[in-house]
Amino acid sequence: MNKAARGCVDPIVVEIIKGALKACGDEMESVIVRTSMSPFIREKGDHFSGLTDRHARLLYTTNDRAGPGMIEAIWEKYPADAMKPGDVYWMNDPYLLRGAISHLPDMCFIAPAFFGAELIGFSLCFGHFWDIGGSRPGSISPNSTDIFQEGLAVPQVRIVDQGRLNDDLYRTILRNSRFPEMLEGDTRAMMAATKIGQSRLAELFERYGHDLVEGSFEELLSRSEKVVRKHIAQYSRPGRYTFADYVDDDCVTDTPYRIELSVEIKGDGVALVDCTGSDNQAKGPINYLLHPDICRMMFSRFLLRDDRSVFQNQGAYRSIAGVKLRAGSILQPTRPAPMGLRAHTLHRFLNGVLGVFAQATDGGTPAGSPDYVIVIIHTLDPQTGKYVLCTDGLGVGQGARPFADGLDVIYSRRQKNYPIEFLEGTYAMRIERYGIAPDSGGPGKYRGGLGIIRDYRVLADNVTLATRMANRKTPPWGVKGGQAGRTGGIWVNPGRPGERFVPGFSDGIKLNQGDLVRVVSTGGGGYGDPLDREPAQVEDDVADGFVSLAAALTDYGVALDPKTLCVDRDATLRTRLARRAQRKGPLPFFDRGPQFEAMESRRLPQTGNVKELGVCRT
Repeated sequence: MNKAARGCVDPIVVEIIKGALKACGDEMESVIVRTSMSPFIREKGDHFSGLTDRHARLLYTTNDRAGPGMIEAIWEKYPADAMKPGDVYWMNDPYLLRGAISHLPDMCFIAPAFFGAELIGFSLCFGHFWDIGGSRPGSISPNSTDIFQEGLAVPQVRIVDQGRLNDDLYRTILRNSRFPEMLEGDTRAMMAATKIGQSRLAELFERYGHDLVEGSFEELLSRSEKVVRKHIAQYSRPGRYTFADYVDDDCVTDTPYRIELSVEIKGDGVALVDCTGSDNQAKGPINYLLHPDICRMMFSRFLLRDDRSVFQNQGAYRSIAGVKLRAGSILQPTRPAPMGLRAHTLHRFLNGVLGVFAQATDGGTPAGSPDYVIVIIHTLDPQTGKYVLCTDGLGVGQGARPFADGLDVIYSRRQKNYPIEFLEGTYAMRIERYGIAPDSGGPGKYRGGLGIIRDYRVLADNVTLATRMANRKTPPWGVKGGQAGRTGGIWVNPGRPGERFVPGFSDGIKLNQGDLVRVVSTGGGGYGDPLDREPAQVEDDVADGFVSLAAALTDYGVALDPKTLCVDRDATLRTRLARRAQRKGPLPFFDRGPQFEAMESRRLPQTGNVKELGVCRT
């Protein structure tokens, strides 16, 4: 190996190349946003871009939950030596991708980059597509019992061969969507973005030379590894830690599903992530096919959360060694198990990562956060006969932090809410209420983030409603004396004759003009003893409408004058002293909500073949 590749690269050059990688990713994202057509990608931002080296090692990604494993899946059909300049590859089959993409609406595009005749890296991107067929508009239904009901599965295909589009295949894929214009607009945006990545990688090699660029890549990977190892060694106690959480049900049955992580920390690394204690795969669409490098990414994502000096890249995964999974489990389902709503299991896994590190760091993590909420409203336009689809994602409260309240009304860290003007201008609906849900955040010294209340007034007949709201049975947990977040709900025509409470996972609910749908989303878990919260903070929360007068007294022991909303300090002191005296012991480290223990007691033994997926590629 030459001197540059061994790590003796000018640090200034490394920083320049690091900035160039980020600039390229940002440019790819900009192309997607400016040229895509579907609301999910254009308005909400459910997409990502990334760059790898010639060994498929991730160098930079705009989304820290995706990227690893895509190129290896393409190589199984199209080896690296068969790839040519100008090629673009397309696939979305989660089983062939082994979980690198985890449900059919997420399609990935991969383009090899060349400098002359030499393969130098890959440009890749993916997005959540508006509709790819299946049993329901939008291609996701809580009622799915196999993946064939969830839309078109595209295996590894070369959609662009040396710059020439495979038009016959392309038209076939577009034909399978209820919204072919949107699918074409989005796929062309993705393919254009990969070309940007191809060009920018080639420009780097032309400007700085092969040795300097590849040496810089090695240095960037090494830096990320060092930072992750430093954080593990400094903040985590060695030992084995186990944490479990539940998905409420699988949408088809009323059975809760347990997600378990058992993690062994040794020195400056995670020696093993053992997921074999998780439940068997579900009949309904909550199965999540966990790719081992995505698992490693979720751990390094947490460990890099406060450090922006390095990238979330392949080097960051090196400190997370073995990943043990069980075939036939909810984290390793076998085909054709459905996976459309896998996000709910994914989020429980992410909360499990927090739960493990909460134990290893004695509470050095945020409390638990709920899953986002999805409201789907669709119909046929009586004038055109075309489908009309609104898939609206709503924010929830995030878990309180060890130093501050949780963030309010977050849909996903890097995705956006639809503007009200977009919803009302595009669909036959009116948003009559949109605000904070009082008392939804889990009480604590630091309060859990708050959910929202949103009212949709339906302005057309023959409309169908589907919903996705988890955490009704298993609220997001509080930590170090903090209480669990408060659960939400969905109602049709609340407070009127014929009021209906809607199950969290539902489909096929018929609505007509004048009906009102109310959604109240869940808040995040609290952190620390609620009786330690500063009374002035509770006073501010009541004044802002975040906490009710009753909850101020019940949850925080803070007495307020109902007219002035000012703290009665003497009454507050008496109340808190009395509450502390009534306690029978220390507060629990985790507050799991009222149903968790009953779920644990009903659990059955799980069986299946175990496989250990070795160490991370370097």
